[in-house]
Amino acid sequence: MLSRSCFNLLNLDDYSVTDRARIPKLMNVPGIITDFGGGGGGDEEKGEVSPGVKNGSRRIIVANQLPVKAFCKDEKEGKKWCFEWDRYALDTLILQLKDGLSPDLEIVYVGCLKADVELNDQEEVANFLWEKFRCVPTFLSLDLINKYYHGFCKHYLWPLFHYMLPLTSSHGVRFDRSNWLAYVSANKIFADKVYEVINPDDDYVWIQDYHLMVLPTMLRKKYSRIKVGFFLHSPFPSSEIYRTLPVRDEILRALLNCDLVGFQTFDYARHFLSCCSRMLGLDYQSKRGYIGIDYFGRTVTIKILPVGIHMGQIQNVMSLPDTAKKAKELKEKYEGKIVLLGIDDMDMFKGIGLKFLAMGHLLEQSPSLRGRVVLVQITNPPRSRGNDIREVEEEVKKIASEINMKYGKPGYEPIVCINGPVSTQDKIAHYVISECVVVNAVRDGMNLVPYEYTVSRQSNNNLDKALGPGFNGERRKSMIVVSEFIGCSPSLSGAIRVNPWDIESVATGMTSGAMMNDREKELRHEKHYRYVSSHDVAYWARSFDQDLKRACEEHYHKRCWGIGLGLGFRVVALGPNFKKLSVAHIVSSYKLTNSRLILLDYDGTMLPEDKVDKAPSAEVISILNGLCSDPKNIVFIVSGRGRDTLSKWFSPCPELGLSAEHGYFTRWNKDSDWESRPVPADLDWKKVVLPIMKKYTEATDGSSIEQKESALVWHHLEADPDFGIWQAKELLDHLESVLANEPVVVKRGQHIVEVKPQVWKINPSTMIFQMDANSSCICTLIYCRM
Repeated sequence: MLSRSCFNLLNLDDYSVTDRARIPKLMNVPGIITDFGGGGGGDEEKGEVSPGVKNGSRRIIVANQLPVKAFCKDEKEGKKWCFEWDRYALDTLILQLKDGLSPDLEIVYVGCLKADVELNDQEEVANFLWEKFRCVPTFLSLDLINKYYHGFCKHYLWPLFHYMLPLTSSHGVRFDRSNWLAYVSANKIFADKVYEVINPDDDYVWIQDYHLMVLPTMLRKKYSRIKVGFFLHSPFPSSEIYRTLPVRDEILRALLNCDLVGFQTFDYARHFLSCCSRMLGLDYQSKRGYIGIDYFGRTVTIKILPVGIHMGQIQNVMSLPDTAKKAKELKEKYEGKIVLLGIDDMDMFKGIGLKFLAMGHLLEQSPSLRGRVVLVQITNPPRSRGNDIREVEEEVKKIASEINMKYGKPGYEPIVCINGPVSTQDKIAHYVISECVVVNAVRDGMNLVPYEYTVSRQSNNNLDKALGPGFNGERRKSMIVVSEFIGCSPSLSGAIRVNPWDIESVATGMTSGAMMNDREKELRHEKHYRYVSSHDVAYWARSFDQDLKRACEEHYHKRCWGIGLGLGFRVVALGPNFKKLSVAHIVSSYKLTNSRLILLDYDGTMLPEDKVDKAPSAEVISILNGLCSDPKNIVFIVSGRGRDTLSKWFSPCPELGLSAEHGYFTRWNKDSDWESRPVPADLDWKKVVLPIMKKYTEATDGSSIEQKESALVWHHLEADPDFGIWQAKELLDHLESVLANEPVVVKRGQHIVEVKPQVWKINPSTMIFQMDANSSCICTLIYCRM
């Protein structure tokens, strides 16, 4: 028996906006909302709305973790769970982003809790979080968390997205199918929680980061017109790295089931577009400042939008008495020293060891700075566990110890290591007293430390009073040394950009940052502060939300058809005037006609495009002979291929008509002669075109030339996608310039550049009747004459 989901694949959604308006948002009494308008393309088409959903648009923010702190209290009645917003974590973006949205807009959070809640307490906790916080917790088992988060996300996907391949078993974690299945299962649990609260007609879903990259497919499969945005906070690797992922197509297609996909930088977006082009054969277009990928009739918008920080939160922390007290203590501790600051998570990509080596090189090359320059390194706890973390910790300790032993002396320690976590007040206090911040990551998605540092160095009355006059005074100044491999680097035009692998370069940058004159530091600080203050987290959220609404405007102007199974599911979006043909109607019309003209395309219709042997199969020949045996039928193959090739391939079909080179040559059956359209007899232009095409063929590996009697065609389907497109554009310009006075047409097609005579064109008044390449079934249109 076919499931309901299978029936959905066989029906087009054909209801209009008017039909949609008839669906009640809520039902006050139990009952069934019946189908209407001949639809049936998905659950939302019946107006099913989750319990507790209010009228009006909401934002459902889906992330790996909820922005809520959980702790358990022991009371007389037993243990009691308590919760509060995690407001003072500097990286709680999913909570901070609401500042960029309308105050009247309801926001729902879906994610995991940072606590292990026993099964008996889960329902009570879930109800409490929904009522008090509008949070929907996803309770994952410990085994699933280990495989999904620690196994696939942190130990496989995270390193891969940061350009580290598991070349050996001791160098990284290789792909594990069971961890991938756990990743999919976890995403399915998140999807189920979204189903519980979503109103698919009005709500917008915003998915955060690489933990949930297959979630869009699951949501789109349930609700074909769901409004979904996705933002990737980590880097997206180049196609050469990404293509090593065994489930690369599944993840790409899942992201393409979104309406809007956001990236931190143009480089990350460019890598994603390149992967879509190279692995899925999809092209993109830039129109009016927006980049879009056409994916089965839907336009997937690509957004480049760096994340910002929460200005108000940092400024509030700066105003706290504890912050001023801590800053004063640090000022006294490092009196007379130039403080360089690093704040990083403990992982292999933050470049902490390289930073320490650069500090050692600085002290070696600049003896005058010994005893004057201090590098304070605050290290946050690692977000995962494993041998790689232990190795990094040991390396960092070893390097720091060696440098301190070599250049340290009583009262002076060149590298001061502070193992976190530290409070937000402590971080801000360190920012305030530091002359320069050093962010030396070898690869990082964004890294907001330079932004936080810039805001912390701005004037504040409480801090100025505590630190006394003369400390920064009215002139705010700051200096940033930043790796060129992190997302915030392009926006920091006044920073000293360094290659973290070049120890000497980093050391030189640190020296410049420490010794630069105050006026220069002030100018650079002003430039950075203008950018950071105008591109904060509210701007980021508001801009993404506006673009998500714009990307979803066409949802109810198209008809949607879900196809594919599992993670290969996608939605085909068709024009409002499209109507699905009924096989019964086709058969009925076919039987009633006495004279039929059937025109069949060949490549891509009668056989797959990727098939190496282009000759028709015995099954295709048999079907063609069956059609030709009916005296009421006139059957033609219409192809761009030459007449000799078509004659050879279809010689077993004596009654089949052939139209070669797109109609330049026509033969009604095997016994008739070839007829040609009238064209100028002079084809001397070929002598000019052929040598040019040969030069481009020699320079473009995988390209080829097809020589027809009436035309010359340069193919680049099997060439490198990007290079093939570049060469095709160049060839087109080249040929148009040299053939300007010739009676020919130069045009670009799909993976081709063609030159043909100018006078003949094909304008068929008939519609093509195609056969599916895999099943040889009638699947599209037929032209009939009574």
